[in-house]
Amino acid sequence: MKKIEAFIRHEAFDAIRQELLDAGIPSLTITDVKGSGRQKGITESYRGASLVIHMRPKLKIECVVDDSDLQTVTDSILKHARTGEVGDGKIFIFDVIDAIRIRTGERGAEVLQSHEAEEIPSGV
Repeated sequence: MKKIEAFIRHEAFDAIRQELLDAGIPSLTITDVKGSGRQKGITESYRGASLVIHMRPKLKIECVVDDSDLQTVTDSILKHARTGEVGDGKIFIFDVIDAIRIRTGERGAEVLQSHEAEEIPSGV
């Protein structure tokens, strides 16, 4: 199993999300984050004054996938997030030792399988 963390521009997310859904990879966590990298800061003018913005807004996408799905996910992120400009983001890949579904106690790759509709309790 691998954990993928990708930092991307906001506008790339919808296309990535749709492609991963179509590929059968529905589970993602996203977080609004700010960061700086090679681009340093961007100078903007506001009411006649120059303002340097050092921390740029990004989306952080996190997902844990079976090794066989790693290439699908990274290819999708690269395809939709790459503009060729500084600030496109980064992808980090980590080994995952184990995963446990809290509700059932299942472990390993079984945790990554999507739920059937009837498994989800009503009223939750």
